Amino acid sequence: MAHVWPIGGGKGGSGKSFITSSLGRLSAELGKKTLIIDLDLGAANLHTLVGVPDPQKGFSDFIRKKIPLLEDTVVETPSANLFLISGAHDNFDIANLSYEQKIRTLRAIAKLDFDRILLDLGAGTSFNTLDFFLISQNGIFITTPEPTSVENVYRLIRSIYFRRIRYCFNVTEFKELEVEADRQFGDGSFNRPDSLMKVISRTHPEKYTQLNIEFDAFRFKLIINQVRKHDNAALGLQMCRMMDKHLGLNMEFLGNVAYDEHVHDAICQQVSFLERYPYTKTATDLREIGKQIVESAGRQLTLRYM
Repeated sequence: MAHVWPIGGGKGGSGKSFITSSLGRLSAELGKKTLIIDLDLGAANLHTLVGVPDPQKGFSDFIRKKIPLLEDTVVETPSANLFLISGAHDNFDIANLSYEQKIRTLRAIAKLDFDRILLDLGAGTSFNTLDFFLISQNGIFITTPEPTSVENVYRLIRSIYFRRIRYCFNVTEFKELEVEADRQFGDGSFNRPDSLMKVISRTHPEKYTQLNIEFDAFRFKLIINQVRKHDNAALGLQMCRMMDKHLGLNMEFLGNVAYDEHVHDAICQQVSFLERYPYTKTATDLREIGKQIVESAGRQLTLRYM
């Protein structure tokens, strides 16, 4: 079974598509049959970043059932071992997937025959983004050092946990949990997943056990992108500690990726940054993170609500 890596950020401009395309190339270079899927619905650009300017088929063909099987939308890229499902020709309304379309997509991804599958997800906390993150325990969160980007990725991570909890309960039950969390732990406590879980442990012990097993299996990662010399190099570790302290969530810091103005040049010239500028600090950072991803062998989760 493929190891699936959803990749996203709470805010546009964090560089998640650049990171996804770079990690895909590195995984392929290290001998893994790698697929990247552009699920930044309505704003797809991965095809440009991996050297496929005009893919002849893509994700929309699967959604419209023009192509019945998702694997038949895969196209080759110029890089050996690297394949793409593009969103280049997505319809304007593709961002609003129906429940049936989303579940069909999630199930199809789980059946794809690749060593590594990287999902480039949209920014923000839409239900599509949250549900695509929950297909795997191995989600990667991208942020830049700016306070707004940090705050938004914090909200995204919190929303993913809430989304998984929410699927265990109907509307009335979930509202009762929120009220009880505030009653026991103070106003606003319903915004803390750890407070909700404490309430669930007392009121719904079987569901608590189920959720706890899944949350313990999560191996979410954090990357700080576009780090300049004057930025706090320890920000990633501090954020992971903050997630543990304030949300009760485990998070692993994969590393910093240095800012380099040549990234912009490479994107504009539609060439691989890693090939054009292989000896830069940014390329070295990416290769170290890529090696960690290739060596990872975490167990995949099964969506309970599918």
